[in-house]
Amino acid sequence: MTFKELNISEPILNALVKKKYSFPTPVQEQAIPVALKGRDLLGIAQTGTGKTAAFAIPVIQQLNHPAPKGTERNIQALILTPTRELAMQINECFSDYARYTTLRHTVIFGGVNQRPQVHSLKQGVDILIATPGRLLDLINQKYITLNHVKHFILDEADRMLDMGFIHDIKRLLPLLPKQKQTLFFSATMPQTIANLSKSILNKPVRIEVTPESSVVDTIEQRLYFVEKPQKSQLLVNILQKKRRSVLVFSRTKHGADKIARTLNKQGIGCEAIHGNKTQVARQRALTNFKLGKTHVIIATDIAARGIDIANLEMVINYDLPDIAETYVHRIGRTGRAGHGGTALSFCSQEEYSIVKDIQKLTGRKLNPVAIPA
Repeated sequence: MTFKELNISEPILNALVKKKYSFPTPVQEQAIPVALKGRDLLGIAQTGTGKTAAFAIPVIQQLNHPAPKGTERNIQALILTPTRELAMQINECFSDYARYTTLRHTVIFGGVNQRPQVHSLKQGVDILIATPGRLLDLINQKYITLNHVKHFILDEADRMLDMGFIHDIKRLLPLLPKQKQTLFFSATMPQTIANLSKSILNKPVRIEVTPESSVVDTIEQRLYFVEKPQKSQLLVNILQKKRRSVLVFSRTKHGADKIARTLNKQGIGCEAIHGNKTQVARQRALTNFKLGKTHVIIATDIAARGIDIANLEMVINYDLPDIAETYVHRIGRTGRAGHGGTALSFCSQEEYSIVKDIQKLTGRKLNPVAIPA
């Protein structure tokens, strides 16, 4: 199936041609027709499956109607996402797909001066991409009203809850019109997310492009049994063998910084990103990584949701995640689009129960390999 067969309008098709996109991903193929009909949607899809286009394209198409001259622009679509990096990525996607329309969009997030964002809002926008904190702040300052929203998209819902945004979401929901289309996306579907989706969706169509337990076949998985004091040396030994791009996961912000210091002392150029880093520092680290100026980046799970790297060669679980589903999400960042990838996991004795949970979820045994000398 091609994008043209999805009954997408000409301006958007032209934008897709410019991006050299011809064929929709599975999530796009399933979600776009549903969303174009105005139905609510519950989508289970990991980062990297193309879900941004799955909601951006139908929103743009449904809003791209010339308004009478002199009509005031109001926010008609709200996309809520947990991190600044994700918000900026989504905003870039809207720039790409709406380039041949008259729609205006902007992005707002915390950690930076609000003045430029307020200026953009005052110019009038049709589509707003936002993180919860800054959105509520600007609503309280009377710079934003959500009375005219027709389309509400909640992206990365599971990460929203992990980051403690559930109370912000509950404060926002009453500010939205009752009559609207809601698209709800989450990488995993624990019971808390299922309950939230039931409270805000109206007879939704559920799509699930990959089961929560699926692990991409092209990913080679290796398990190292290694105690905490020896993890850093094992990581150094692995990374001293030249690698093109490696994403290392740390459970904590402090741990990410510590790993980065250790690697830099060993001459392995790297940077850490997490919630305590400034927006400028995080963006610089991501840019350096994407451009190949650094080959290793250390991230916490929350910060990593903003990382979208084509052909990521390796993922290393320096610390195993507390939740088995997160393991699937982590390693799914490599081995994309038919490319091969490698996922290494360091397991201390106290983390062995997590390995059992992962094996139970995925239905695959993680076979340990010998630690390289």
